[in-house]
Amino acid sequence: MMTDRYDVIPHLKDLRSQSERKYMHTESGFLNEEEQARAESVFPESVLVRYDGGYPGAVKKKVIFLRDEEDDFSDIVCITAEIDQRFRAIGHRDVLGAIMSLQVDRHSFGDFWLEDERIILYTSQQMARFFCDNLLRIANLPVSFEVSADHPVQVFHTREFEVTLSSERMDAIVAALAHVSRAKGAQMIREGRVQRNHRPLVKPDEVCDNDCTISIRGTGRFRCLGAVRRTKKDRIVVRFAQDIQGKERSG
Repeated sequence: MMTDRYDVIPHLKDLRSQSERKYMHTESGFLNEEEQARAESVFPESVLVRYDGGYPGAVKKKVIFLRDEEDDFSDIVCITAEIDQRFRAIGHRDVLGAIMSLQVDRHSFGDFWLEDERIILYTSQQMARFFCDNLLRIANLPVSFEVSADHPVQVFHTREFEVTLSSERMDAIVAALAHVSRAKGAQMIREGRVQRNHRPLVKPDEVCDNDCTISIRGTGRFRCLGAVRRTKKDRIVVRFAQDIQGKERSG
C-alpha cells in the first residue's frame, strides 16, 4: 500500500515496467488531480494507459497499465450505506474523518459523497471488504456498507458569480474568493494552500488566465471565466464558476 506522500512518477514507471515485463495489468492507487496532472505529462492516456475513477467524470482516478488492447481490467467498485439523518446530520468531513480514523492510505479510496440519504464511496475490490467490515460508525451514526451493483455518478450544479478586483494577480483573486485580505491571500499561496490547474501555485504575483481552475484548500474550486467589464474606478469585474455537489435547489 502506498504512503500519503510519494513521488508519483517513479511509482508509475515501476508499474508500467511490471506490466510490460510480466505481460499483466497493473494499477496505481487513486490519484488526486495534482498527481494526475503530473502523471499525464509522462503517461498520457492511450490504448494501454487508462485513467479510471469508477464512473464518468470522477475526480480521483487510478492509472491502469493494460496488458494489451483487449484488456479491460478495472478493480474499482462502489460501496454504499443507507443513512438516517433525521436526528444526526453528517457531512463530507465526518465521512472523511471516519475513513482516515481507520488509518488507511488516502490513495486507497476514490470519490465519495452523500446523496439521497446514503453515502457513496468508490474504492478497490480489496479495500471494499475492509471498509464494509470496519467502517461501522460515522460521527456516532451507525452505518453499514455493502457493495453496490450500480456505479452512481456524482451530480454537480454550477454557480456563476462576479467579483470586483483591483488586479488580476493571483493574490488578489485568492483574497476575493476566500474572503480574506490580500496579504492573507499571498500568505495562503506561499503556504502551498492554492493550486492553479491542479498544480501548486508558487508566486502570489502570477496572473490568472481565462478558463484556469483555482483550488483553495478549505474554500473550494473555481474556474475563471474571464473579465467582463471595468468599473468607473477602473477596477476589474471577473466572472467565476463553481461546481457544487448535489442537485440545484429551486427558489
